[in-house]
Amino acid sequence: MMDYETLRQEIEQFNKDRDWDQFHSAENLAKSISIEAGELLECFQWDGRHFDQAHTKEELSDVLIYCIQMADTLQIDLLDTAHAKMQQNAAKYPVKLAKGNAKKYSDL
Repeated sequence: MMDYETLRQEIEQFNKDRDWDQFHSAENLAKSISIEAGELLECFQWDGRHFDQAHTKEELSDVLIYCIQMADTLQIDLLDTAHAKMQQNAAKYPVKLAKGNAKKYSDL
């Protein structure tokens, strides 16, 4: 299994080899994340139970790759940031109130 840093470096080298960093502003990467997320959603457009697993994996990977690129562009430690966000979520959604409940934290 590949670790985060190895994947990040692979993405970085891929873009460097192609001189694509010039196109990867935070704005362009945010747009790309949204576009790829839309393509991921399209996998489930007509039937959420019967979908193409391979295509779904590709689109999900595209979202992840662009997220890693955006984090690098903005000099954000994505793992630390995600961990901090999980701690915030735990405070917003305490198990006692949120377990088995799909309500927003403000409605718990």
